[in-house]
Amino acid sequence: MANVPPPTRRGKGEPPSQMAVLDNLGRTEATRLKPLNFKVPADFHREFKTFAAMNGTSMLDVLIESFRLYREHKG
Repeated sequence: MANVPPPTRRGKGEPPSQMAVLDNLGRTEATRLKPLNFKVPADFHREFKTFAAMNGTSMLDVLIESFRLYREHKG
């Protein structure tokens, strides 16, 4: 039988520095992105995505601006 040495155990590494922990705690809830999951018809998705691309913006920016305008209109 072959004489194979046991595998060396690797630790998880050093804990994060105190500065990294402080930076993580400094994030506000408003700047964190949260998933928003809903389904839309394929034609709407294609039109929405095309509109965003043609205007050089992201779909997220279009959604946020659309909601802001809708909320102002509806009160």
